[in-house]
Amino acid sequence: MKTYSLCKLSIFTWQNGNRMVQQITEGVSITVESFYQAAQSNPLNSEYLFAYRITIENFSASTIKLLSRHWHIIDSNGSRREVEGEGVVGLQPLIESGQSFQYVSSANLRTDIGKMYGSYKIENLITKKIITVTIPEFHLLAPFKMN
Repeated sequence: MKTYSLCKLSIFTWQNGNRMVQQITEGVSITVESFYQAAQSNPLNSEYLFAYRITIENFSASTIKLLSRHWHIIDSNGSRREVEGEGVVGLQPLIESGQSFQYVSSANLRTDIGKMYGSYKIENLITKKIITVTIPEFHLLAPFKMN
């Protein structure tokens, strides 16, 4: 049996007023949707909270395991942070072929505009190969900044 890796693909769309991006790396799709959290933000104190929903879909033929994450978080004032760690939201999920895993997390910014991007280390449980899967860049934008 011959297997083929899916090419990298980025899709930018708007759904329900929220920006969504998707990228596929070696048969693993990462879709991100971001949301401004007005109730938990305090613009007068330069405190802006954004939530994001990640959907990881496994289009490969094997079960995969998410081992770790590496994020780059950037404010519009140029402030940069990196966050690394095991798994996501306290889990290292197993995702079978044709299945998906979804979680929600958040990021605090000091500005009303920012962006995030990163990667996951994912292990193919059959071949034991570890791949780096891209988390596509997505923007964090307070709705009052949109025209």
